[in-house]
Amino acid sequence: MARILITGGAGFIGSHLADELLHSGHAVKVFDLLCSQVHGAEKQSPEYLNPDVELVLGDVRDRAAVQRALQGIDAVYHFAAAVGVGQSMYEVEHYASINDIGTAVLLEALIKRPVERLIVASSMSVYGEGLYRSRRGAIHCAVERSPTQLRSARWDPLDDEGAALEPIPTPETKTPALSSVYALSKYVQERMCLMIGRAYNIPTVALRFFNVYGPRQALSNPYTGVLAIFASRLLNGKAPLIFEDGEQQRDFVNVRDVVQACRLSLDAAAAPDKVLNIGSGQAFTISELAERMADALGKSLEPQITGKYRVGDIRHCFADITLARSMLGYTPRVSLEDGVLELADWLEGQIANDHVDSASAELAARGLTL
Repeated sequence: MARILITGGAGFIGSHLADELLHSGHAVKVFDLLCSQVHGAEKQSPEYLNPDVELVLGDVRDRAAVQRALQGIDAVYHFAAAVGVGQSMYEVEHYASINDIGTAVLLEALIKRPVERLIVASSMSVYGEGLYRSRRGAIHCAVERSPTQLRSARWDPLDDEGAALEPIPTPETKTPALSSVYALSKYVQERMCLMIGRAYNIPTVALRFFNVYGPRQALSNPYTGVLAIFASRLLNGKAPLIFEDGEQQRDFVNVRDVVQACRLSLDAAAAPDKVLNIGSGQAFTISELAERMADALGKSLEPQITGKYRVGDIRHCFADITLARSMLGYTPRVSLEDGVLELADWLEGQIANDHVDSASAELAARGLTL
């Protein structure tokens, strides 16, 4: 039995991981700020958090609190982070402070008291645009869309001849293209963890999560996962809002599959010092996701296609999970159809305060939508 610390462990993914680790016979401690945007103003322990978890309230930037939380710990999952692309583009200090200064504080504590394994949650956002292929078969890994192109509603990345590029699965070898403060902060997190892990002989694994969904997502946070945002709108009788034309593609991975990857990373001999994509390995359009969510909830609301662009957004990105399969033995098991139905079942009786309109207005007022 190992004693495991999960920073940010009272949240969506961390709480599911805590359940899995407890089921596997480990002792679990959660260190969490219980931020109001996710957990509400009361800062109470969420009802879904397993009662066998030891919950320690604290800020990952608090050196003394982090050192106390690490006492007796064998392994650490570092999930504590401020999340959301749009919000990161105007709360710059907040994101840099929590995500990067917080990680630095944790790492300095681990230098003094190393653990047997450190697993850090990174993000597919570090890729920016995914990988593309031209009609002639050339691979494009540094794709950008110009403001002029976006203002003319030509959404797909283009080759030098003006033809649309074809999106293909994105491997870990693709050069990062950091298109938001959030993406930058997550890249700094993963690089710091791998760098310090290598220097101080702390076996470290960085997992780049793609679009995670499932029960326990924060329904009242307008910067959370897109399926939870759609659900919040639908539960309040409002149509989901979709940027661009809705045909942008993403990789949606169920939280149970993400937890599987996290658990495997704890013991996999080949995993340390690696960066691994954790996704479903499949691509779905945002419009299709909105329609699936509406159908699962029995709502007849058609999504509202805004035709607008949000600064920091990318067009297409979905995972090549070959490396996670070989290094971890990871195999996604939850289909999108089953996962959405499971999410819909959990949503029955949930209260969702829809703040999407106010968040959209905030972005527009700051010139972050075109």
